[in-house]
Amino acid sequence: MVIPIIDTASALDASRPTPLGLSTPQPGLPYADSPAPDSVNVAVFAPDLRHVELAYQAPGEDWRAHTLPYQEDGVHFGIVAGMPPGTRYGFRAGPKEGGLPVSVPAPDFDRVAEATEDGQPLLLDPYGRAVDQRGEFLTSVRMDSTFDWGDDFARRIPMRNTVLYEAHVRGQSMLHPGIPEHLRGTYAGMAHPAMIKHLSELGVTAIQLLPVHFHLDEAHLQDLGMTNYWGYNTAAFFAPHADYATEAARNAGPHAVQDELKGMVKLLHAAGIEVLLDVVYNHTAEAGPDGPTLSFRGLAEDRYYRHDAHGRYLDTTGCGNTLDFSDPVVVGMALDSLRYWVNEFHIDGFRFDLAVTLCRNEGNQFDPRHPFLTGIAEDPVLSKVKLIAEPWDVGYDGWQTGRFPEGWADWNDHFRDGVRRFWLSDRAAIEAGGHGSPVALLADALSGSAGLFAPSGRSRLASINLITAHDGFTLTDLVSYDRKHNEDNGEQNRDGHGDNRSHNHGVEGRTENGAVVAARALSIRNLLTTLIMSVGVPMISAGDELGRTQNGNNNAYCQDNHIAWLDWSMSHESSAILQTTKELIELRRSFLRHQPWDFPAKADDSFLQWFDDKGKRMTPIRWHDPSLRVVQLLMGAEDSEIRGLIVVNGSKDDLKIVLPEILSESGIGKRMFELRFTTSELHGHRQGAWVASGERDILQANTINIYRT
Repeated sequence: MVIPIIDTASALDASRPTPLGLSTPQPGLPYADSPAPDSVNVAVFAPDLRHVELAYQAPGEDWRAHTLPYQEDGVHFGIVAGMPPGTRYGFRAGPKEGGLPVSVPAPDFDRVAEATEDGQPLLLDPYGRAVDQRGEFLTSVRMDSTFDWGDDFARRIPMRNTVLYEAHVRGQSMLHPGIPEHLRGTYAGMAHPAMIKHLSELGVTAIQLLPVHFHLDEAHLQDLGMTNYWGYNTAAFFAPHADYATEAARNAGPHAVQDELKGMVKLLHAAGIEVLLDVVYNHTAEAGPDGPTLSFRGLAEDRYYRHDAHGRYLDTTGCGNTLDFSDPVVVGMALDSLRYWVNEFHIDGFRFDLAVTLCRNEGNQFDPRHPFLTGIAEDPVLSKVKLIAEPWDVGYDGWQTGRFPEGWADWNDHFRDGVRRFWLSDRAAIEAGGHGSPVALLADALSGSAGLFAPSGRSRLASINLITAHDGFTLTDLVSYDRKHNEDNGEQNRDGHGDNRSHNHGVEGRTENGAVVAARALSIRNLLTTLIMSVGVPMISAGDELGRTQNGNNNAYCQDNHIAWLDWSMSHESSAILQTTKELIELRRSFLRHQPWDFPAKADDSFLQWFDDKGKRMTPIRWHDPSLRVVQLLMGAEDSEIRGLIVVNGSKDDLKIVLPEILSESGIGKRMFELRFTTSELHGHRQGAWVASGERDILQANTINIYRT
């Protein structure tokens, strides 16, 4: 069967090189006939190809082929008729002599995908809104965006009131007993009333989802019979990952998948919870030079990917390739993708994986004024959403925490490492007869690392405070293992980070030893309290509030099973951690409710005051005294009715501390402090006790007390 090339010359003036991807032709242009029904404007950036052919199959029809007739600045474009929503399509190198028909036995999809003169496969549209996957064959799908959003709106929760919750769509609900089995592990499961109830009662304000862009599994994982569970291997930046939709939605087609994801966002918004996406624009699933040709490599390899002077791939991601953000085409694609997710899916913000790679200039150096960053800042849509950088990559000079511009927040690895060191590795050293670090390290974390972010013009609210994330130990494993145990990943435990600053409290892994269990529970309370009560924006890793363990695996990227899924069977220990987390988030919320709206970022009357165990102001000598593991932080605003006092004892001994006297415009005065929370086992007995400033209180070893005036 011979499929003729379709003649669209009459639609010449209606065809445009922008926007890229599929779009509705512009009607009413001079000298242009009205486009036929279901016509689309097709535009693809493919400067590496002399001719580009579109292969497509409308629902219920045979495959057809059409050579895009026009070129401009590397973009091939034209009007194509007969492509209603649901049409599968892809690009390939066109005939060397334009206008020749292509002989393809239809509807044999395998032959269509292989029917180029050089064996090049069918290529995905970089701007395709959905991907249809049938075995190894991938096609883009034409979509329409209709969805009933009702009264949904962007909540724009201030950063100071934000509590982030990093979660995986699949792992979050796979084991939840209150969610119907057919909804577990799906977008619908994430928005099920039982899940929303948990998130709302926990007190989180934003859920940050691991990648939901369409992604693929690396070849070495397929050889091991495993998958890329985390999803950091994107193949299509405009398409949702269909495997996270329910079976019913997948069977109904891409539009049903799209609707399920939008429905999830709508329901979470209705519960007052924002939705952020973890996005991976630093590399693609095409991997290194020997990887599969799926889209970008076949269309414009030299433009999409970064190369050195010898034409070899430059890799600052550790994934084989690096998208070249010194090229305006790549920057434009990323901005278009982000804008699409905000406009069409009502996404509230993004966390950018290996964000330094997105800001490397032509010389491969990080530039805080990079066109990608300025493009977002100047965009009326993107400048209004939450922007969070993972401020490092694996290239030269890749650690850039604190250097991103205003409007951005950074994952604060200084906070993570400092808090782990103070409460865990220091404690291990002290218990072994050694010494810990000065309290200044923890104080910097408690105060939001102001000095780290000030040079970039940002406040303490630019600090995304985290102790754990998807990558690394869970909170429970952090206090239960001294070493990583990644044997299940099939790499002989070579993968994963070795510097975890963890402490197993004397026993490696699970134990029934009551003293060890109690010591670990205390450390968890100290870590959670430091995380949630510090200045900045706290991020909780999903399941930490439930005592989730990965059995010492600190790199569970390929574990789509019980190792990585959340365990909802509530033990006594997990119930206690959950209650502590809820209590701390409510305590944080209550304190902020009584502060000026711009506390602690810009309020002129805001303060953070530091005192030693005697209630005296800290001095430089005391800050650097390695034997001093006690500090008091008084925070608030002069005209606020509530002020908070955080008292830390990181030593091995119980101490008597003197609560500070408060300096105001009228001089030093006595205040009564109410103990609201303590990480010690005496919390239930002492909560609500009153202590006057200038008087002594007992602070148990390795604990935190929180008071308010």
